[in-house]
Formats: sequence, structure tokens, C-alpha cells
Amino acid sequence: MATEEKTPRSEAFAHLRFARMGPRKLRRVADAIRGRKVQEALTLLKFADVFAAAPIAQLLRSAIANAENNHDMATDDLYVTRITVDGGPGGGFTKRLDPRAQGRAAFKRKRMSHVTIAVGNTPPKRAPRRPGASIVVGQLSTRQRPAAPPAPARAGRTRKKKEAAAAAGAEA
Repeated sequence: MATEEKTPRSEAFAHLRFARMGPRKLRRVADAIRGRKVQEALTLLKFADVFAAAPIAQLLRSAIANAENNHDMATDDLYVTRITVDGGPGGGFTKRLDPRAQGRAAFKRKRMSHVTIAVGNTPPKRAPRRPGASIVVGQLSTRQRPAAPPAPARAGRTRKKKEAAAAAGAEA
């Protein structure tokens, strides 16, 4: 009997299919993490104020687990080598009717997406095309407000009380 040997893979994959979110919203987040180390990408997704970051973060954790458990890769030095976002079925959307004026109806396009992510031990050969809209690491460190100067101390007296106090002090 011949023993089957596992051929070492250079990448591990995870797929998210039929995500109820438009591809443009997901691509914005995907562009931000493409080519980064996985720990850096997870941190970026954790603090991103974008609704599309949650499913991509969950998918990235799944790809890391696949790399560790199925392909015996060390999770410390993994990179996001590829991430693609494609439109879903039905021409890219499912249709819902929206009533309009004079008995007409319009379609609401409820888009779906398919996301595929690959993680590997080697950084990608090409640099990422674009940094990703409004999701950058540099913004995470500038969230603190500068300290405001202390407000001047206010006297609790009105003008009449001040004049009465000044008159009483002059008499004494």
C-alpha cells in the first residue's frame, strides 16, 4: 500500500457565497487589506467603521484556520495574497417591487456577492493597486481629540450683584 503524501500548498482559500451586500461595498474593504499581513488586516477590519468589514473579517479568520489546520502553515507569517469580489446570481441582484406614483412599480435591486480570499506564506508579487477608500491604517492612530484648553472661571454673580458688592466694599 502506498501512503498518500500531502503536497505542500502555497495558499489556503476560503469562499463566501451569496453575501447579501453589494460588490462595490465589499470591494472597498477588500482593496484595503489586499497584500497585507493577516494580523494587520484583522486589526484594520476590527476598527473599520464600515458595515462590509464584518463578513470579510469572518472570512479571513476562516482562511487562516484553513491554512493552519488543513495545510500545516504557520499563522504568524501569512499574507492576504488574493481577494476577489464578484457579483452574485440573477444578473447580480434579486428584484423587489417598490410602489410608485399612479399605479406604477419600480424594481429595488438587492445585490449579492461572492468573495474569495487566499492567504499564503509569501507576500504577493505585485503591490496592491489602490489603498482602499477611507480605510487606512494611518487613520486609526489619529482618533484621539487634542486636549482643549481649560475654560475660564466664571463668577456666579450678575452685573447688579457685582455693583452692589463693589459699593459695599467702597463703604467699608
